[in-house]
Amino acid sequence: MSNDNRITMPSSGAGITRYFDEYKSNFTFKPGHIILMSLVVMVIVILLHLYGKSWFGLP
Repeated sequence: MSNDNRITMPSSGAGITRYFDEYKSNFTFKPGHIILMSLVVMVIVILLHLYGKSWFGLP
């Protein structure tokens, strides 16, 4: 086989994505805050399923 029929891939770092550690976000959350917020959302969804029709006057 000749070497002329080879398929070459573009040099893109072999699919490795680099994330730089120098970037600092303005928002930081502790794991406890995320758990608390998810529990609050779950309680709101449960309350809306139970009482939502009567609260919003739907038939």
